Parts: sequence; C-alpha cells; structure tokens
Amino acid sequence: MAKAVFTKLPKHPTTRVVVVGLGRFGGSLARELVEHGSEVLAIDSDARLVQQYSDELTHVAVADTTDPDALEQLGVPDFPHAVVGIGSDLEASILTTSLLVDFRIPRIWAKANSRQHGRILERIGAHHVVLPEFDMGERIAHLVTGRMLDYIEFDEDYAMVRTTAPKAVIGMTLTESGLREHFNVTVVAIKRPGGEFTYATPETVVAEGDQLIVSGSIACVESFADLV
Repeated sequence: MAKAVFTKLPKHPTTRVVVVGLGRFGGSLARELVEHGSEVLAIDSDARLVQQYSDELTHVAVADTTDPDALEQLGVPDFPHAVVGIGSDLEASILTTSLLVDFRIPRIWAKANSRQHGRILERIGAHHVVLPEFDMGERIAHLVTGRMLDYIEFDEDYAMVRTTAPKAVIGMTLTESGLREHFNVTVVAIKRPGGEFTYATPETVVAEGDQLIVSGSIACVESFADLV
C-alpha cells in the first residue's frame, strides 16, 4: 500500500500593488496593504504626501500619473494590481485609469466621487469602482434607523444585513418560519447571545435574542429588517 506523502507548500507570493494618489483613501489603503504583507508602490504628484508616507510604505515616488513615460520608468506596467485613489481631480483620475488599462494591468480598482464618475471609469476599463463616501453614507443611513446592526451592499441589488431575530419566528426552525418563501431572503448565519456566529441550516431553531445574517435583494432584506 502506498504511503501518503506530505509536502510543505510554498508560501503565497507577496501581492504587488501600485497605489496612485495618497489622499485619505489611497493613503489609508496603502497602509493596510503593507500591514497585510503586500508590496506597495505608492505614487503621488504631491511631494509632501510622498514624504509623509516614505517611512511606512514599501516604495514611494513623486510623479505625474497622467504621463505614461513616468509610469513606465517606475515599472507600473509590471504590477498585477493597481488602485487609483485620485478623487478630487476628475481629469487625472480618468487619464490615469486609462493609462493603467492601456498597460493591461490585470486588476484595476478606481475611486469615484459620484456614480457618473464611476460609470466613466467602468467604461474606460476599470475592473472595480469604489465610491467610499457614497457607500459609507448609505450604510450608516441603514444603521441609524435601528432596524439593522450592520449592512453590506455587494452589488446594485444584493445585500447582507445583520439584525435581531423578529418575534414572529422565535421557537421555529428556519424551514418552519418560511422566511425564504415569504420574504425571499436566506439566513446565512446565526449567533446566540454571548456566542459566535455559526452556519444556519434548515433545522436551525431561532431563539429570542439571536442575531441573524440575512442575504437577498436590497428591497427584500429591508422588508425583513422591518419585522424587527
């Protein structure tokens, strides 16, 4: 009988990311990436900002990010991931993103200040568009009402919420509660008071004080949260 052979897998290669723009969004993101072990090249046209982050990031450089020659000299086309954190200068944001697309960087994230700005970035080839102020404002608005303990929107019409179990389903299994049939939502996980979140199953019984993580369309999860 053949014996099992175990080999030590190589460590996951360091993620290399170029971050363009060291404002609040770009600077904070660059720091987090370094904290998580990524190699970061941060670029900004403001020498003061570059100096500010010089001791914290892997590589920093002062450059005009709308100049393709400057980006090529810094080796930007060789990076597999890029983030455009430019927000206030719409023209620089669009031109920089366009250059990164021309360089065929596999994964490009770009910050937008409005949905219109985001649509432009998507049309020129950004793979992911982030609207941090809009997304955060929307999330906080949901939490302020008190119906939800947390809210995360994943797409234009799909979200997950953390909320307290409504009284109408206390003592029932998830199958008996009929939440999927009546509200078209899925209970993904459940947390008992003082416990930790665990996967929910059709046989999971909902108890008073339980917290539920529920997924579905935005309208459906909001309707479910209204039960609370």
